[in-house]
Amino acid sequence: PAASLWPLVFGVGVGITLLLGFGLPPVLQLAGTPPLRVLRRDVGEIKAASLLTLLVGVFGFVALLLVASKDVMLGLMTTGGFAAALLLFAGLAYGLLFFLDRVQARGIMRSQTLVLATRQVLAHRVQTTVQVASLSIGLLALFLLILLRSDLLANWQKAKPMDAPNRMVINVLPEQADAFKAILDKASSSSVVAKNYDWYPMIRGRLIAVNDAAVSSAQFEDERAKRLVEREFNLSNTATLPAHNQLASGVWTDEEDGAISVEEGLAKTLRLKMGDRLRFDVAGVMVESKITSLRKVDWQSMRANFFVLYPKAAMPELPVTYLAAFKATSDKGSSGYAFDNQLVRAFPNITLIDLTQSINEIGNVINKVTRAVESLFAFTLAAGVLVLLATLYSTGSHTQRDFALMRALGASRNQLRRVQALQ
Repeated sequence: PAASLWPLVFGVGVGITLLLGFGLPPVLQLAGTPPLRVLRRDVGEIKAASLLTLLVGVFGFVALLLVASKDVMLGLMTTGGFAAALLLFAGLAYGLLFFLDRVQARGIMRSQTLVLATRQVLAHRVQTTVQVASLSIGLLALFLLILLRSDLLANWQKAKPMDAPNRMVINVLPEQADAFKAILDKASSSSVVAKNYDWYPMIRGRLIAVNDAAVSSAQFEDERAKRLVEREFNLSNTATLPAHNQLASGVWTDEEDGAISVEEGLAKTLRLKMGDRLRFDVAGVMVESKITSLRKVDWQSMRANFFVLYPKAAMPELPVTYLAAFKATSDKGSSGYAFDNQLVRAFPNITLIDLTQSINEIGNVINKVTRAVESLFAFTLAAGVLVLLATLYSTGSHTQRDFALMRALGASRNQLRRVQALQ
C-alpha cells in the first residue's frame, strides 16, 4: 500500500487510549484523596469514576485490537486469548499463595526468615496476584514477539528453498517442447540451471457448468469467486501427484479417465465438493470430469502450482502450451542472463519472466520487518522493566512499614535482607 499518515495517527491513538484508560484512574483517585488518608488507611477508597475510566480504557484497548487486526474474528480471538491468559496466570498465582498459606499454617517451614517472607507476601494477596498476572502477561507478549520473529524467518526460509525457481517461461508450443527441454537438460548438466525444474502442460479453460447446471458470477457473493468464474482457468495434467501437493480428501489414481483433482481452497470458494462434475470449455472443446480428489497446495513453495489437475500423462485432444519454471544458478552479468538471451533467441514466441528481483525484494521486506520486530522487542522489554520498577516502588511504603515493625520487634538487618530477597 501507498505510504500514508494512518500508522502515525493510529499509533498516537493507541498511546492516548492506553494513557487515559490506565493512567487517568490513579490521577482521579489522587485528586479525591482526603488528607486524613495519611493517618488512616481505611479512608479514601477507590472512586467509581476511576473504575469507570479503567473500564472504558479496557474496552478502548479491545476496540483498538479489533481495528489493528482488520478482522473481527482474529481480533476477538486475540482479546480472548489475552483475557484467558490473564485469568490463568491470576488463578495460578492465587493458587500458589493458597498453597503457601496452607504450608505456613501447618508449620512445615523451619526457617524463620522463610516464614516472615511468606507472611509478607500473604499479607497482600490481591496485590501480589495482580502483579504476578500482569508481569506474566508482559512476558507472554515478549515471547510472542520472539516467536513472531522466528516464524517470519522460518516461513521465509521454507518459502525460499535452495532450488526455488527464479525464472518462469510460458507459451512454449507443443512442437517446441522437445527442443526446449533439451536445452534445459544441457544447461542443468553444466550447472547453469538447477537440475530439478518444473515442466507442465498448460490448458486454458473456462468453467461453464457444475453438475450440468450453468455457472455464472451472479450465483456468488464473494468477489474472488466472481472473478474466478469470469475468467479462464490455467489447467494442467500430470500422471503423478506433484511432490508439493498433498491429498486433503479422495483418491488420486494415475491415468484415471474422467477424473479431476481440485485445490481445496478453490473448492471452498466455488462451493464444490467431492463427486461434483465440472465442465470446462477449452477453446471450444467441452471436457467434463468428476472431482475424485481435493488437494492441499503449498503456495509458498514457489513451484509451479495449479488449481485444477487431470491425473493423466497426456491429453492430446486438448490444445496446450507448456510452462517451465527453473532456477538460473548464475547472477546478473554472468551466464544466467546469457542463458535467458539464448532461450529468447531460440524461441522468440515464449514469455520469460525473471523473478530474481521480486524474490530479493521480498527478502528485503522480510528483513526490515524482522528488524522492526526486534526493535519492538527491545522497546517492550524496556517498558516492562519500567513497569516492574514502578510496581516495586508502589509497594515500597508497605514494605518499609512492615520492615520497620519487624526491626522494632528484634529482627536483625541480615534477616530483613534475606526476607526481602525471598520476596
